[in-house]
Amino acid sequence: MIYKFKLVSNEVSNFVREIEIDSDSTFFQLRNAVLESVGYSKDDLDSFFLCDDDWERQEEITQEDMGISSSDKDIWVMDETPVGELVEDEGQKLVFVYNYITDQAFYMELKEMIPGRHLKDAVCTFKKGTPPSQRMDIDEFERKVDLSAQKKADDLVFEDLYGDSQFNEDELESGFEGIDDDSL
Repeated sequence: MIYKFKLVSNEVSNFVREIEIDSDSTFFQLRNAVLESVGYSKDDLDSFFLCDDDWERQEEITQEDMGISSSDKDIWVMDETPVGELVEDEGQKLVFVYNYITDQAFYMELKEMIPGRHLKDAVCTFKKGTPPSQRMDIDEFERKVDLSAQKKADDLVFEDLYGDSQFNEDELESGFEGIDDDSL
């Protein structure tokens, strides 16, 4: 079976790649196809993450077994794990982190499963836009971190001044006890 993945970036709005790969191919082969499609070096450590529908990272597929996982958690290694073993449904989301220092990543989704066909090698079938730089300039990274920290600080100040957005309907109703409609 052939899997067709769509890749996008949160850094470059018009960037898109589509990769087709056999479901029996490994995550390492998928990694190489992604890196080749954007012209990146293959020298860095990177990982895939299976994600839920909200892009929250779940299971990690690493290049090497780092031996740091708890004993009750499966360890998935790219060159030992076929893509079809962990990706089973259209719409499955993955994140491919290609720069751990700056957390740069591609967001991937399985767009189509094509049964009855096979591919020997993965292939990039669609290219649009210029990919982000593989290694973010440190000044740019620091600006992103500063902006992120400022937003978190602003959110905390807003919450302290105005309360959080969560409320309990019972609290709301009990706040109006003793007030009759005539007094309004």
